[in-house]
Amino acid sequence: MADTKLATPSEQKARGGLIREMFSGNIRQYGMLIALVLLILLFTALSGGGFLAPRNVTSLLIQNGYILILAIGMVMVIIAGHIDLSVGSVAAFVGATVALAMREWDLNWALALILGVFMGILVGIWQGFWVAYVGIPAFIVTLAGMLLFRGLDLMILNAESIPVPDDFQKIANGYLPVVGPNTNYHNLTLLLALLGIGAVIWLEFRRRAGLRKHNMKLPSMIQSVTKMVLLSASILVVGLLLASYKGVPVVGLILLGLVIIYSFVTQKMVFGRHIYAVGGNRNAARLTGVDTRRVDFLVMVNMSMLAGIAGMVYAAYLNASNPKDGTGFELDAIAAVFIGGAAVTGGVGTVIGSMIGGLVMGVLNLGLAYQSVDSNVIQVIKGLVLLAAVAFDVLSKMQGKPSIIGMIQRGMRKSDTNVLVDQTPVGTAIAAPKTGVEDVSASTRTDLDPGLNRQNDER
Repeated sequence: MADTKLATPSEQKARGGLIREMFSGNIRQYGMLIALVLLILLFTALSGGGFLAPRNVTSLLIQNGYILILAIGMVMVIIAGHIDLSVGSVAAFVGATVALAMREWDLNWALALILGVFMGILVGIWQGFWVAYVGIPAFIVTLAGMLLFRGLDLMILNAESIPVPDDFQKIANGYLPVVGPNTNYHNLTLLLALLGIGAVIWLEFRRRAGLRKHNMKLPSMIQSVTKMVLLSASILVVGLLLASYKGVPVVGLILLGLVIIYSFVTQKMVFGRHIYAVGGNRNAARLTGVDTRRVDFLVMVNMSMLAGIAGMVYAAYLNASNPKDGTGFELDAIAAVFIGGAAVTGGVGTVIGSMIGGLVMGVLNLGLAYQSVDSNVIQVIKGLVLLAAVAFDVLSKMQGKPSIIGMIQRGMRKSDTNVLVDQTPVGTAIAAPKTGVEDVSASTRTDLDPGLNRQNDER
């Protein structure tokens, strides 16, 4: 019998470091990504491969595009520590306004899009003023907005549907044009997929160059190559599936542009870091010079603007603006954000995570409908998934449970009885994902004057 050689402590430490590096960041976001892949594989197996048909993949984007657009704005609202219950009503109101303008004023579809964005901004200014400068909680302001703009929507439509022109419908039901030689694939979609792969490789080497320039620790080349291969393979598979049907839908292109823009805003710009600071600890952010009122105001304006875009996309998807448009949109958007890893208490969340959460809900809808599951049962399952995702976040922080990666590392250390394992649970501050802002409550700081804290509370 061959001898089984146990790993040395140094080898185990290196192995644990590799896993920790590969899964560093928001563990819930990685968990939801794994859940998304498993859901796709499950429904593909149950359908005999039919679930991953190119037409279904395209339908997944078109049918959930408006919710994913709302989730981009909602994640910023939730990171800042607020909630917006009015997005469904605002989306319906803007969609009805634009449809009416095109019918009554014979407005060009491009000008109608600009009008819709402008109307969304006006709604955001209205709600942002009450939240940021009057101090009314966003929950109350947006609850009032939900009723207000639903009423205005019904007044505009007068219990009838208003159809939208064919050119306007293309923002939801249209596709990129067919160009180039006949390759049995959509050439522009293949080009976009190759550009995406190139961007992944370029960004990874740029990140390594930045770390090297600042004399910071570099991840091993194996880790970087693994990351690039997995991301590139995912982009290629999705690109080939879309290119096998009609190519990238226009709404998919809109969504891609918004994801890139808002990922840059939240992760690289000062304003994005201020949002995390305000959501992580409002008093501490104010003491460091962050204009919290301005952050709250702009977050609400941005949310309503994106709600307006989502409302126009939905009207284009249905080919008309209807009285029942927008019903339940806010619940789907909030669910996508929380499932995607945002914290209930604010200060934590990412745009990419909210996209993953939205796709999880979309795959559940499409997969269960593909299996002819009753719509009422689908609602029950979606509710349980949302509850489980939020409960995982709350309970793990309350009980100070270790992360999944931490448990994997400890399991590896146990393979050698000579290595002692620290069973102390990870505290909340350590287990929580990093946001770049230190979570220190100004009300509990001992190095601050108590009178100053009371003044901040009175504000």
